[in-house]
Amino acid sequence: MSVLVDTSIWIDYFRGGNDSAQMDFLIDENLLVTNDLILTELIPFLKVKNETKIIDLLHNINKLEISINWNEIIDYQYKCLKNGLNGVGIPDLIIAQNAKQNGCNIYTLDNHFNLMKDIISLQIQI
Repeated sequence: MSVLVDTSIWIDYFRGGNDSAQMDFLIDENLLVTNDLILTELIPFLKVKNETKIIDLLHNINKLEISINWNEIIDYQYKCLKNGLNGVGIPDLIIAQNAKQNGCNIYTLDNHFNLMKDIISLQIQI
């Protein structure tokens, strides 16, 4: 099963964080995927740091096309609010929708995804 790696994990990985071994496994097994939203969150900072090799590598990862269903996003946000989960950003909802549309797990350090897991039936990578 493919794993959509969230920005929080990438940042942790670039810093040599605790989840590096899991990321190495996903890379070695060619299980990870990305999308334009996640790349848009990562690449500007990498450009500032002149990390062209990392940018090139990120562009070579299998990329999921984003097809936003705004009614579904509204429904996700409604369900989150109804369940007391405030402050979930639209980008996180789009990432969640993208993972669900493509049958992917989400690998993240962002607690919003863990809190949304049961509300909108997300598969979270552990």
